[in-house]
Order: sequence, then structure tokens, then C-alpha cells
Amino acid sequence: MKTAKFTLLMCFVTLLSFGNISTKERAALEALYSATKGDQWRTSWDMSLPVNQWYGVVVKDDKVIELNLEFNNLRGELPQELGDLKHIKKINFFRNEITGSIPTTISNLKSLESLNVAFNRLDAPIPQEIGDLESLRYLKLFMNRISGELPESIGQLTSLRTLELYNNQLTGELPQSVGNLSKLKELLLSSNQFSGKLPDNLANASDLKVISLFDNSFFGTLPNSICSLNKLEELVISNNAFYGNLPTDMANLTNLKVLLIGNNDFQGELVQLKTQLPSLQQFDIAEVNQEGVVVSLDEEEDDN
Repeated sequence: MKTAKFTLLMCFVTLLSFGNISTKERAALEALYSATKGDQWRTSWDMSLPVNQWYGVVVKDDKVIELNLEFNNLRGELPQELGDLKHIKKINFFRNEITGSIPTTISNLKSLESLNVAFNRLDAPIPQEIGDLESLRYLKLFMNRISGELPESIGQLTSLRTLELYNNQLTGELPQSVGNLSKLKELLLSSNQFSGKLPDNLANASDLKVISLFDNSFFGTLPNSICSLNKLEELVISNNAFYGNLPTDMANLTNLKVLLIGNNDFQGELVQLKTQLPSLQQFDIAEVNQEGVVVSLDEEEDDN
């Protein structure tokens, strides 16, 4: 009888210490702690406390739904066990020292809505498995050293609103599948090594408000289909290798506030654009900002 009581007591204590989450989720958090030198974090975890009391961990209905560890000195590579947090909706690792790649097991995170690993030291390609994140709305990987091409599977993220990949080392052409992102509002790819022509079907992303492609090696003419993006407020394509005449229907972009097209080889009466676009506040056909700053007039939603 005493043995049975002791066993029940230990089970109760174990549940309390886990914060009622599953053993697999706790193991995933412990793997993250170990892989990123948790004992050196600015705010570390006291493993003797319930998980719902660990810094940056949000638990709801006995499930881990958020990890908010921005500015916390995480160092090292993200573990494959991260994919065991299958109920998580938000991961925020902004401004740390994370290296390596996004683990392929991220494909398990079907509920993930926001992934922010910006301002770290990721240097491997974006995995094809990123396309399995069917609920993802915000993907922010800017200010890393990410190499390789943008995977074609990016077009499977049909819930995506924001794609921020600027200031990396991404190469190759923009995949045609980007045109499948019908809910996309912000496409920020500046300061990479992208090349090739812009896909005609980019205009299928009809909710686009911001396109920033500054400082790449895109070339060719600007597709006329882009003029159907009547919600577009910012078009920043300076410092590329575009050429020829601008699309004849540019005047249709009546909501355009920022148009930066300098340091390309466009032809024609470019100055007239300023009078044709009534909402234009910032217009540049010659000068180029050499610091690669992404121009944005909208306040960013609080989804870090």
C-alpha cells in the first residue's frame, strides 16, 4: 500500500514539474536548452519549476503554444527535437547567435503561424520542408547568412502574409510558386544574390503592399502584370539589372507611395511618373542608398 501511495505521489509531482505538458514536449524544450547553451542565456530556465514558469514558454491547455526567446543569447544549432512541439503557434528567436540551419523536422509544426529567427547566424539553405507549414502567416529570417536558393515549396505557404528574407546570401531565381501566395502583403528580399527575371505570376499575390528587391541581380524588363497590384504602396527595386521601358500601365498603381528604381537601365520618360502617381511620397530614379535599408511606411504588426 505504501509503495502504491508513493508511486501516485511521484506521478503527481512529475505532472507538476512538467507543467502538465507531454514528456515529448518537455524533452524538446530540454534539447533546445542543451543545444543553445541554456546555462549561458540571459534569462535561463529553472528546471525544477513547472514548464509554464520557464521564461518565454507559453502553455495553454497543457500544450506549448509559444516560445519567445528574443535577445536571450541562444548559441548553437536548433535541435531536430524542435519538431516535437507539434502544437506550437509562435516561435520567436529574434536577435540571438543561432547557427546552422532550420531543422527539417519543422515540417511537423502544422499549427505554426509565426516563425522569427531573424538577426542570427543561420548559414544553411532554407529546407524544402518549410512548405509543410500550412498555417504559417509570418516568416522572418532576415539578417542571417542563409545560402542556397529559395525552395519551390515556398509557394505552398498559402496563408503567408509576410516573407522577410532580406540581408542574406540567397541565390538563384525567384521561384514561380511565389505567385501562389495569394494572401501575401509584404515581400522583402533585398540585399541578397537573387538573379533572373521576375515571374509574371507575381501579380497573383494581389494583396501585396510592399515589394522590396533592392540590391540583387534581377534582370530583364519589369512585367506589366505587376501594374495590376492595385494595393501596392512600395516598390523598391533599385540596384539591380532591370532594363527597357517601364510597364505602360504603371499609372494604375494609384496607391503607390514609394517608388525606388535607381541604378538600373530603365529607358523612357521616367520623370513623368511622379506626376502620374498621385500618392507618391518618395521617388528615386538615380540615387541609390548603399546601406541596403529596407524602406517601409507601414508599422509592422506585433508578430515577432
